[in-house]
Amino acid sequence: MHITMVKKKLKGGADCRKCSEVTEHLQSRGLWDRVDEVVWAVEDDPQSPGMLLGKRLGVERAPFFVVRDGDKEKVYLSVLQLIRERLGETVSTLEQARDVDPDDIGGI
Repeated sequence: MHITMVKKKLKGGADCRKCSEVTEHLQSRGLWDRVDEVVWAVEDDPQSPGMLLGKRLGVERAPFFVVRDGDKEKVYLSVLQLIRERLGETVSTLEQARDVDPDDIGGI
């Protein structure tokens, strides 16, 4: 199993807020070392590796994860879903509630 995390880099050079939060969450749970690769989607560079990967997979928001098992690929838009389904960890109700991002409510 190979896990790729796609993180967004803003025009000013900083990580996006949600990307930083997800990274901190994985680190706090001792799971960061399970991420094999980080690919950057640079906000003002449509040819950056993360932007190209997102386009190929039909994903328009970062962070997201791509898990490869042999020739199979699965996309995870939620770090908690990744943790639960692929990393064999439990996720509390409180963590699920905290995972709701106000920026994601109400569409684009």
